[in-house]
Amino acid sequence: MQTTFTKEQLSDPAIERSNEILRSCVHCGFCTATCPTYQVLGDELDSPRGRIYLIKDMLENNRVPDEKTVKHIDRCLSCLACMTTCPSGVHYMHLVDHARAYIEENYKRPFTDRALRWVLARILPYPERFRLALLGAKIARPLRGLMPDPRLKAMLEMAPKHIPPVSRNDDPQSFAPAEPRRKRVALMTGCAQKALNTDINDATIRLLTRLGCEVVVAEGAGCCGALTHHMGREDESHSTAAKNIRAWAAEMDGDGLDAIVINTSGCGTTVKDYGHMFRNDVLAADAARVSERAMDISELLMQLDLPVGTDKGLTVAYHAACSLQHGQQIKTHPKTLLKRAGFKVVEPADSHLCCGSAGTYNLMQPEISGQLKARKVKTLEAKSPDLIAAGNIGCMMQIGSGTELPIMHTVELLDWATGGPQPPALAAPGKLPSDVPVLR
Repeated sequence: MQTTFTKEQLSDPAIERSNEILRSCVHCGFCTATCPTYQVLGDELDSPRGRIYLIKDMLENNRVPDEKTVKHIDRCLSCLACMTTCPSGVHYMHLVDHARAYIEENYKRPFTDRALRWVLARILPYPERFRLALLGAKIARPLRGLMPDPRLKAMLEMAPKHIPPVSRNDDPQSFAPAEPRRKRVALMTGCAQKALNTDINDATIRLLTRLGCEVVVAEGAGCCGALTHHMGREDESHSTAAKNIRAWAAEMDGDGLDAIVINTSGCGTTVKDYGHMFRNDVLAADAARVSERAMDISELLMQLDLPVGTDKGLTVAYHAACSLQHGQQIKTHPKTLLKRAGFKVVEPADSHLCCGSAGTYNLMQPEISGQLKARKVKTLEAKSPDLIAAGNIGCMMQIGSGTELPIMHTVELLDWATGGPQPPALAAPGKLPSDVPVLR
């Protein structure tokens, strides 16, 4: 694609990077075949190719974003299926992230949009605030039908039936391996996950220590910054990410780290991009070190010789989170591990398509998100599984709200198969996640 940025514009590193990306696009349209919003809406401007044209026009002309451009950029899930499909290697993620930051800086949204985005940015990345918000939403949920804005209704519907108690395993500390130490790893405990499902981190710690890892929850680490990053709120996202970089760099410079383990794939995609996000910052070197050591839990487990399990007699429908299969290009590891542990694994049709969760997308674009959820649930249930497994808390909440099938994190099943407790989602009716003991 030909571009006409001026030398002055190209002196901005963000514009320079976007120019590289735009010039690599050859208009082929392969991306339209795998774009979920194009599949649902059928509008060229709701495809990656269409959005690229809109972004190019906006950035080249250095113009104030108009309502039309903002609408179509907002409708993008950032699922990155287009990057998997693109034969030219167009790095759409960096381009749309830049576009969102540009929009945030130069476009004044309607008051209700600004208010909702401000609330989400001030609540979701903070587990204590989020926990209180979930409690409030749970209380107000019976009134959701009275909400005039479908986004407010979606926020109330997000509240789970059970809000787990705080897990003290998420506090800064170190967990000793159960056998001679093979690796020392930092676990990213996240933010929203700590409020929505504490069993995932607990299972991760049990499994890794059982396999010979010392697991460290680093002092000062927290939210990865993805939620605000994808809203275009760069100052907030970079501030949050910088805390993680400093916390993990201190561990690397102290007793050392073999890996930074992440069990929420949306966070993993962002942490692995810290090197790019901070390329022009004083933290550039440490950010690059963090990105190099960042691993999805499935990547680390492939290195640890997970024991071969006996047949569990359970069919698991594996949902591939977009941030894992497209953002990190991890496609086979979770399935390989589940099969090795003794589960029969099946995949739904169109497994490359998003479930509609996508960070805050299911809250800000509930209608499109709902259509994608219905599609995903239908294809999963068509496989007649006993349960559903996924590697991302957002996908688990999204799909779980549309099916009666038990849904759990892949690591919970692997922990159970190697000696851990049965995942609460498989337990007898009435047994709550809090019934699973903490580690200490």
